[in-house]
Amino acid sequence: PGGDIGFDPFLFSLETQERYAISLESSSRSLKSIPINLVDQVWKDRPPLLPDSLTRLPDRIIQRSWQLKVEHIRSLMRDNPYKPTALLLSALDETAWIFNLRGNDIPYNPFFYSYTLLTMNEIWLFVHTHRVTEELRLYLNTSCNESLCVQLRSYDSVLEHLKSYVSQPEVKVWIGTEYTNYALYEIITPQEKLMTSSYSPVLTTKAVKDETEQQILRDAHVRDAIAVIQLLMWLEKIVPDGKETELSAAEYVNKCRSKQNNSRGPSFETISASGPNAALAHYSPTAETSRRLTVDEMYLIDSGGQYLDGTTDITRTVHWGTPTKMQKEAFTRVLMGNIEISRTVFPSGTRGVNIEMLGRRALWEVGLNYGHGTGHGIGNFFGVHEWPVGFQTNNIPFRAGMFTSIEPGYYKENDFGIRIEDVAMTILAHTEYGHNFLTFDTISLVPYDKKLIDTMLLSSEQLQWLNSYYKKIRQLVGPELDKQGLHEEKDWMLRNTEPFPELGSSSSISSSSLTFVALSIALLHNII
Repeated sequence: PGGDIGFDPFLFSLETQERYAISLESSSRSLKSIPINLVDQVWKDRPPLLPDSLTRLPDRIIQRSWQLKVEHIRSLMRDNPYKPTALLLSALDETAWIFNLRGNDIPYNPFFYSYTLLTMNEIWLFVHTHRVTEELRLYLNTSCNESLCVQLRSYDSVLEHLKSYVSQPEVKVWIGTEYTNYALYEIITPQEKLMTSSYSPVLTTKAVKDETEQQILRDAHVRDAIAVIQLLMWLEKIVPDGKETELSAAEYVNKCRSKQNNSRGPSFETISASGPNAALAHYSPTAETSRRLTVDEMYLIDSGGQYLDGTTDITRTVHWGTPTKMQKEAFTRVLMGNIEISRTVFPSGTRGVNIEMLGRRALWEVGLNYGHGTGHGIGNFFGVHEWPVGFQTNNIPFRAGMFTSIEPGYYKENDFGIRIEDVAMTILAHTEYGHNFLTFDTISLVPYDKKLIDTMLLSSEQLQWLNSYYKKIRQLVGPELDKQGLHEEKDWMLRNTEPFPELGSSSSISSSSLTFVALSIALLHNII
């Protein structure tokens, strides 16, 4: 008791440090920040940083130049009543977004190690400077000292530079507490020189995609749908042979994506899971755990791709044999949750947490539930989980132009797992009286497994939504399949997007209608 426990403040967020500190306080122990990592001092054969140079996004997929983004963020700083003089960016996607740059430092994510300190008159970019090519130095205006000239500094100098800045009088540094590490936070003293918000203005601005970002993200999902359709068609044909595994299926979908235009690899490690493995929500197969795929078990594939013009994330659950009654009902109720969120209309500014229960209601009605979040934001050639958009308590309110996943599920331990995940964009809803309401427009374009859908559980509105969605798949994916000469895949897509009979339509006769017909026939016989 009374002892100190050291920690590397560069590896702790403010929230993590606070959580540890509170836990240790009850046992009369405290955390002590050690900025010089002790492991680094003895790790002599540490692998070097990858030599990859940074890259800039091509102009054809950019609507806002980095200069426009900087000036916009400065205007938000200028308009803030607390009058910050500087903004510190610690999250890797903040710096990558504001400069329209990408890197290769983090698996599955096109980020690079960096910090940015932005003031009204200066821009300091802290990176491994040897990775910045002459072309990029010209692009960033690094040879001048004006307000739209980027001053390059070594990545490791951020601490000393920030110390020097906050030592000046009349300065105030704005940080987003969710993504600033403790090492930088603790040197911004006294408190009068610190201004905090949960998220930086860069993250909240980035959350609303501009028109170009919206369109190219939609385009990426059309091409991505083709890769997933190729996988599902292939599995449907090959699984009965009993030779394919979870691992080979994951490799196949990655191979299909790699053939699409602008492909930059997977956006996360593919979750390819059958039977009891699918009951583990975030399981990924290895050579040791990979199970053989069979027609007797459900199969869940959660995968995504990085493309130069967008990031994708989609989950489909299928069964190649005869599903049990419980499996079919559980799948249908998960689908009902997906549809109910997708078709809901809500006021702009509503938080996702306030509509999240729509994804669970159909499951709750029969005593089922799932133990993970219902959705997360997604980027444009960025992180597949992009905060602060989504359905969690700490997500920001929805506005038009945001993208989120919608992914309810159900998992029966040691038996099977179900998840249906689509990416959707928030768009303006046309309502009879109000003018500031939103709804979701689904941009993932892969049909659901028809044999797992019990249409008797669906409402007429849910059936209408499902048929409209299938019509959209045909309209958007069909031409791309033709363009790529994928005729067999198109036939598969058309078969799997045949419309369902809707309640009240000529092809759908309700039980009451059947009763009426039977009574009429009986009456006619009596008259005769």
